[in-house]
Amino acid sequence: MLALALTPEVAVDLVGESLHVVMLLVTLLVVPGLIVGLLVSLFQAATQINEQTLSFLPKLLVTLLVVGLAGRWIVGYLMDFCVSIFERAATLVV
Repeated sequence: MLALALTPEVAVDLVGESLHVVMLLVTLLVVPGLIVGLLVSLFQAATQINEQTLSFLPKLLVTLLVVGLAGRWIVGYLMDFCVSIFERAATLVV
C-alpha cells in the first residue's frame, strides 16, 4: 500500500470539506429560526407590540422542532464525515 504524505493540498481539501459540513449543519439549524424571527418581527411591527420575549419562544420551538426532526440525519452525517476523516488519516501516515 502506498502511503501519502499530508501535503498542503490535502490539508486544504480537508479544511474545505470540514467548513462545508459546518456550514450545512449550521444553515439547517439557524435558517428556520431566522425565518420565524422575521415573521414574528413583521407581526410585531404590524400590531405595534414591543415585547422582547414574544420573538424568543417561537424561535426556540422551531429550533427544537428542527433538531427533533433532523437530529438523526445530523448525527449520521457527522458520523459518516468522522469515519471518512479517520479512513483518510490512516492512508496519510508515512
